[in-house]
Amino acid sequence: MEISSAKIAEMVKKVLADMNGDTVGQSVGAANEVPIGVSNRHIHLNKADLETLFGAGYELTPMKDLSQPGQYACKETLTLIGPAMRPIEGVRVLGPLRKNSQVEISMTDSYVLKVKPPVRESGNIVGSAGVTIIGPKGVVQLKEGCIIANRHIHMSPSDGEKFNVKDGETVTVDVEGKRRTRWYDVQVRVHPDFRLEMHVDTDDANAAGIGNGFKVKVVKE
Repeated sequence: MEISSAKIAEMVKKVLADMNGDTVGQSVGAANEVPIGVSNRHIHLNKADLETLFGAGYELTPMKDLSQPGQYACKETLTLIGPAMRPIEGVRVLGPLRKNSQVEISMTDSYVLKVKPPVRESGNIVGSAGVTIIGPKGVVQLKEGCIIANRHIHMSPSDGEKFNVKDGETVTVDVEGKRRTRWYDVQVRVHPDFRLEMHVDTDDANAAGIGNGFKVKVVKE
């Protein structure tokens, strides 16, 4: 039996939607819904470490804007190495430059590298794990700075009012997809520059069977 081109196109569209974590009949724009952004392993650099890794006077090359205003993925990638001496290559650098360099990985990545990063809010790196970063021009050995980012939701002040939450509060989040999940102690981060989105890492997204754009429900307990 021959399958028409229209039918094939319909099937491809459905498969792609499933891969991106979409679900048929999922409501959009409900008062307590937040879209998901899946964060893969990445690196933030300060100016000194950037120049050690890429050379004096080097500047990052923006490649793609991220969902949060002013944040972008760069063309530059680096290699991570931990005590296991098993490298993780092609780790994307994100811009702009920061005051302190920081490496964000998943728990699965930590098993490969044999490091023990704490679960932390981005920027809170005091006493965190060390890791080695290898670039084309040099090597940076971070004594601290490697973390697993906590689950968190970016919100503007108006979103905070809508959800009746303040910066730093925690909420519970329900995932009503193929693999129903409930996440506790999700930090809310409110700032005028933020756009509404919940960030989870690849471990969390894969465990729940979801992807970018999937909408989860906030439950304030």
